[in-house]
Amino acid sequence: MPRIDVVSLVGSAVPAELRADGHMACWLLMVDGQPKAGPFASREAALACQAVWLLSTATRRAGDSLLA
Repeated sequence: MPRIDVVSLVGSAVPAELRADGHMACWLLMVDGQPKAGPFASREAALACQAVWLLSTATRRAGDSLLA
């Protein structure tokens, strides 16, 4: 099962377009250490995306076991 994490970026690590809008932090969705979605301007949005990835992964795994 892949590792699905939400990580935060702060300060100069935040993309310029978000900093220009006044954001000093953003969040990314990482799957097995690789960025897969984001940046998100809110942690809640990143966590919602994480929930979708987790549900999708669980659904695929359940489908695999039904076919085996």
